[in-house]
Amino acid sequence: MPQEALGLLSPARHDLRPGDEGNVIVSVETYALAVPLAQPLADSTAALTSWTVPVVEIRTADGRVGTGISGVHTGSEMLCHVVDRYYAPALVGASSEDILGTWKRLYWLPTHWIGRAGVVHMALSMVDIALWDLAAQRAGVPLWRLLGGSADPIETYNTDGGWLNLSVAEVVRDLGSLIDRGWRRVKIKVGTPDWREDASRVRAVRKAVGSDITVMADANQRWDLATAQRMLPVLAEAGMDWIEEPVHADDLGAHRRLQAVGTVDVAAGESLYSYHAFTGLIEADAVRVVQPDVTRLAGVTEWLQVAQHAGARGLRLVPHAGDMMQVHQHLAGVVLSESPPLLEFIPWTQDVFESRSVVNDGFAERPQTPGASTAVRKEAREKWQLRGVGGRTSDD
Repeated sequence: MPQEALGLLSPARHDLRPGDEGNVIVSVETYALAVPLAQPLADSTAALTSWTVPVVEIRTADGRVGTGISGVHTGSEMLCHVVDRYYAPALVGASSEDILGTWKRLYWLPTHWIGRAGVVHMALSMVDIALWDLAAQRAGVPLWRLLGGSADPIETYNTDGGWLNLSVAEVVRDLGSLIDRGWRRVKIKVGTPDWREDASRVRAVRKAVGSDITVMADANQRWDLATAQRMLPVLAEAGMDWIEEPVHADDLGAHRRLQAVGTVDVAAGESLYSYHAFTGLIEADAVRVVQPDVTRLAGVTEWLQVAQHAGARGLRLVPHAGDMMQVHQHLAGVVLSESPPLLEFIPWTQDVFESRSVVNDGFAERPQTPGASTAVRKEAREKWQLRGVGGRTSDD
């Protein structure tokens, strides 16, 4: 089938202003890196030995490279294929400065009919992040400064000590290590087949860390409504700051009922892929903690829309870090909000990037290098690139 029939024609260059020729996209390349974990980890839905970082690099005529990323534990080849097959032909020859126009144009390709969420939407995120990375590079500033954020450090909470495959004793040991290193906020996983085991885990952790440490719990959607209702008093008794994804992400009614009766905040967003999905959750008063993820939404462009909506409703805005905080360290604190910014920190992919995240005593320092902190180290690509995943499209 000809590309014209698929709606994939590359845009004409007549929309460029004189002198903007250097901003023209000349090539799009994708690949993926499988980064091994220090030890096997599991939550209630998945067991992991590595974390995969799909990457798109968008090169412009002036030699700049914008890098977009995602974060998955399966399916990286599908994200790269969407970019290679459907998005790249529509990008090459276009202006990289037309971020919103490009977002709309890619969103409304025929792939819209099969991908307003999930793989297609996540692939659009990779492209959008790369274009914002280019914009910040051209401005000569880190992305957070381009977006108007303050230079103040941002508090983080650490997720890397409370995994479900670890015994309670191991969780207590690992959380203690994080606390000794300066974190005052930590998260543990729940969602075992027996809610009583979850209750025991929550109580044991609270007893071990004391009352001065903020603890969150994450069920990764594994409870049904009845189980979640049983657990709410336990969570309240243990002083949990929030319960994350207590039930299926698409069950709006269950979220609303839990938030209406519980004193523990309900958090959600990791498994929501669009502004419209977040709007439904927010308008139903179904959550108090909104967790947009720039790699699940369609990039920085849509993330900002969700963040502004949540902030305007007085809700807590705490990004889910599928990117391991690499992009979110730029996004947190760039919209008006009554609550202070907070970031999720997981250290798995620090060695992938040229600009590592810097966290001291639980607070993330704002990056200073121009761009979105997404550029990949050459050594990381050589070490961890997956064979047979990705491709390259150019105007050659």
